[in-house]
Amino acid sequence: MKHGLPSSPFAFASLAFQSTMLAIEAQQVIAMRLTKMALGGPGVQKEAALMVSEKLETMAHGSRLMMRGALDGKSDMNADKVVALYRRKVTANKRRLSQ
Repeated sequence: MKHGLPSSPFAFASLAFQSTMLAIEAQQVIAMRLTKMALGGPGVQKEAALMVSEKLETMAHGSRLMMRGALDGKSDMNADKVVALYRRKVTANKRRLSQ
């Protein structure tokens, strides 16, 4: 398949739903982080550094997943696994920031 989308309608719908949830949850984490940074305090620098390092680490992991999918001949290049990876990271940040 050349278009890079999941082959079955169910897989496509699942990926679309998971991607939508990722977008919603990421916006929530962004709002929490911006609030924390706007309020200031001793943890702001640590939060900013953590945010950048997490993004770089997750991007590298996601890139490896995509490369593995490409090498395995998957037309979607493991899109479902990449979205799941980002959702796990965003969920962990949401939980940590809401405490």
